[in-house]
Amino acid sequence: MDDIVILDRDGVINVDLMTYVTRPEDFKPIKGSLEAIALLNKSGFKIAIATNQACIEKKIISDSELSGIHDYMRELLLKVGGKVDYIARCPHAPESLCECRKPKTGLLKEIERSLNIDLKGKYFIGDKESDILAGKSHGCTPLLIKTGGYGEKVLGTENCPPSNHCFDSLIEAAEFIVSSTSDYS
Repeated sequence: MDDIVILDRDGVINVDLMTYVTRPEDFKPIKGSLEAIALLNKSGFKIAIATNQACIEKKIISDSELSGIHDYMRELLLKVGGKVDYIARCPHAPESLCECRKPKTGLLKEIERSLNIDLKGKYFIGDKESDILAGKSHGCTPLLIKTGGYGEKVLGTENCPPSNHCFDSLIEAAEFIVSSTSDYS
């Protein structure tokens, strides 16, 4: 099955603390986000996450602590019938000028290699301009959501997706994807 949706994490799935999620108990799902992932799963979609996590290179948390946060997220998802198939994370600070930090497309290339899937034309849901740019640059269809505190800043900019690809929440975006793909099945 080649249906997949790529998600940013902070501000899309969980509340963006505007600093870093450093412990599982700091991971607070945005209302409806876990259910949105479960809805996509039930509709036949794999889920991959592409997330910038400079907190690793900045030595705020370790790689294993980040894995613990992601394990906690997966536990919460299981409770609502959802799952994530792959998490690609960039551990670098912006000054490292790496190829994986969004808006560059290294995380999307990693997802393609790891899942043996082509992401061209697939939905990439984010709340920041860097998400939209990474998606566009890689040939994905970017969807903007406004839950993270950054989405509103992208609205009306030259990189903003068309208005029918902008949503208030992940659950709205998931419902859009499910309804638009069911039209073709």
